[in-house]
Amino acid sequence: MKFVCKKYEGNPILTKEDIPFPAEAVYNSGAVKHKDKYILLLRILQLNTISCFGLAESKDGFNFKVRKEPVMKKAESGPYALYEDRGIEDPRITKIGDIYYITHSCYSNIGFSTGLAKTADFEKFERVGIITDVDYRNTVLFPKKINGRYVRLTRPNYGGKVGIWISYSPDLRYWGDSKALMMPSSINIWENNKVGPGGPPIETKEGWLCIYHATTCTMDGQIYRLGCALLDLENPEKVIGIADQFILSPDAVHERIGYVHNVVFTCGQIPEPDGSLKIYYGGADQCMNVATAKTDDLIELCKKGKRPPL
Repeated sequence: MKFVCKKYEGNPILTKEDIPFPAEAVYNSGAVKHKDKYILLLRILQLNTISCFGLAESKDGFNFKVRKEPVMKKAESGPYALYEDRGIEDPRITKIGDIYYITHSCYSNIGFSTGLAKTADFEKFERVGIITDVDYRNTVLFPKKINGRYVRLTRPNYGGKVGIWISYSPDLRYWGDSKALMMPSSINIWENNKVGPGGPPIETKEGWLCIYHATTCTMDGQIYRLGCALLDLENPEKVIGIADQFILSPDAVHERIGYVHNVVFTCGQIPEPDGSLKIYYGGADQCMNVATAKTDDLIELCKKGKRPPL
């Protein structure tokens, strides 16, 4: 089996020792380029085990410096406090026009929902609204409207199979016309338990390239791996192909042993002008890592895949 992703030799690129304020772990970060800088919006587990968002910047995409204070913390008052009382988690960043939209999990005593925030400069952040009910995880936006509507992928976490759904909105606030897009595999054991979206879909000439996470259950709990799928550009409900093999798996010590064992999990990737892709991923819910791949190699895996989406 050909492994198309190459893990950076300097992994992990960020650990709790790199955070300039008290922290237990750093992982599952959104990623984007802004004004020629690589930006990671970090999920940081504080010492009270409530997550907040920090921000790290880099000139090369490998060596990051973390800001001295969090840039977003749970709401302490107002309409969002009820939905964030246990923290904000797993941010994904999608640039639409000149605005960076951030979807993230809101963790509370009443369950998980999805919050939407926005920023133009990564200096000021504004909450837009709660855009799902419970129990939703891993919501990610497409970077442009398709046929006049905004599009998102989500992973509802209740009832039936835990898989990826697609839905639409006229305004980013109100969503509907939901359809099942991709469910756990009945063929591939490594993704037979649940599947969910990773970072924002990447527009290519061949279609929307999507990196996703998938799990299987073992006697030692779940193993999280990454896979890839290709969706039609004009009709993203049409799955062109799904790679039969995983593209990233927890094999390093810092991916196998940590806050949660045996996890690689991505919330963001950055395509480069040379056709390569930097995939940023959390390891064992404790540290941040990066792997590189060629976009064309991932697309080819998808096109060759025989795995049915549903």
